[in-house]
Amino acid sequence: MSSPILTRESYEAEEHLRLQPRAAFSARTRGRERAIDLDPLRTEYQRDRDRIIHCKAFRRLSHKTQVFLAPAGDHYRTRLTHTLEVAQIARSIARALRLNEDLTEAIALAHDLGHTPFGHIGEDALNDALAEMFGDPAGAPPRFRHNVQSLRIVERLEYGGKGLNLTWEVRDGISHHTGSGRASTLEGQIVATADRIAYINHDIDDAIRAGVIREDELPTGPTDVLGHNHAARVTTMVNDMVATSLDAPEIRMSKPVWDAMMDLRSWLFDAVYLGGEAKAEEPKAYRVVQALFRHYLKNPDDLPDEYRVESTEVDLAQTVTDYIAGMTDRFAIRSFQHLFVPRAWRV
Repeated sequence: MSSPILTRESYEAEEHLRLQPRAAFSARTRGRERAIDLDPLRTEYQRDRDRIIHCKAFRRLSHKTQVFLAPAGDHYRTRLTHTLEVAQIARSIARALRLNEDLTEAIALAHDLGHTPFGHIGEDALNDALAEMFGDPAGAPPRFRHNVQSLRIVERLEYGGKGLNLTWEVRDGISHHTGSGRASTLEGQIVATADRIAYINHDIDDAIRAGVIREDELPTGPTDVLGHNHAARVTTMVNDMVATSLDAPEIRMSKPVWDAMMDLRSWLFDAVYLGGEAKAEEPKAYRVVQALFRHYLKNPDDLPDEYRVESTEVDLAQTVTDYIAGMTDRFAIRSFQHLFVPRAWRV
């Protein structure tokens, strides 16, 4: 007689019936930094997904910029809605390829936890502040990278400095969702490309909504390959990834679709990311982040108690970076107003 409930053991057994041999089986995880008892109902990757959803850094994503700073509308993407779109796309691909959806979802939900307030301009501001402090030469690799900060959050910063104690496979996927290296699991590789699929398409949608571009202004070369509306482009990229990766040793797209996606991404940099309304408020946001960094570096007693350190200059810089990177857009603005704007003038 079958069990009346779905236990962890039943999920693990079902994975071996449903998933392909190259999938990351939850019963074969390389484990956690600190061993814990197995959960009676959830697999290890399901448990990681739940830990991520319940952590503070995940909740803060709802008030962090994706591309457009303080947009006048309710339908622009935030870092949280971007994360959810990545998770949906990645799960669809993982399901079609018979890979582990739970692992894929966990990586996708955590991949952007380390993003700064104000999108990539916040990241630039922190990098420049750190370079100014430590005298980094021009062309040196950035000191702040959001994927590294995402890993730092789940390993060291959440739960009062204990971290989330996630499995190795989830942490590997978070670390390698961007940059030159590739995730060790196929599930992690899915998230890296699903991230691009999501932001390229939803950033076009948001830019059209903002009046920065029109659909008929998109370059015809890429759109003739990918499609002439949002849904068609996502469908083309997802279906191509599934078909191309089916018997391949790694997750990939066909060359025509990959080239079209990257051409469209390059066009977006010129038309949206580096100009127009998306950039209009960025100099102000940049100054907010830099001013906060310099202030807390000189006045560490103004940091919250849990961020105060009695250590070296390097440790203090890391602590200030952690604090500012964790801020939402509106909290960063409130902190700036509290520190630098006379009370009578605050909004």
